[in-house]
Amino acid sequence: MKVVLLQDVKGQGKKDQIIDVSDGYARNFLLPKKLAAVADAQVLNDIKNKEAAKQRKIELEKQAARDTAEKMQGILVKIKVQQSGTDGKFKGSVTSKDIAEALNKQFGIEVDKRKIVLNEQIKAYGTYSVEVKLYPEITGKMSVLVYGE
Repeated sequence: MKVVLLQDVKGQGKKDQIIDVSDGYARNFLLPKKLAAVADAQVLNDIKNKEAAKQRKIELEKQAARDTAEKMQGILVKIKVQQSGTDGKFKGSVTSKDIAEALNKQFGIEVDKRKIVLNEQIKAYGTYSVEVKLYPEITGKMSVLVYGE
């Protein structure tokens, strides 16, 4: 009997997977416990529609990430820090949160701070190249200028 799993079943498969099981196992265990449904045309169509919607959502997210990466190309984010150290250094460091806030404030591009990759801590004045992982395999690059008062 072909059934569609409604939940993950140990030893059988994952949710929304179509499997072939014995009639007794399906009738006596999977169906009464609402772990599976008989794989008829309606259920198969629902699964196909869910999968299509999921793919569409992924494509929209990828396109949004590409657009954001394009917007970031050549951007120079300026961050002002208080003068407090010597040798072109200052107390503390510029964090990914600071960069995300400055990017949003200056250019209106909203990026999660966890997606900003800092190769080294920014503890001195100057220009730094920063990478932003917007989506798997899609990254944006921008420059960050740190200056004092």
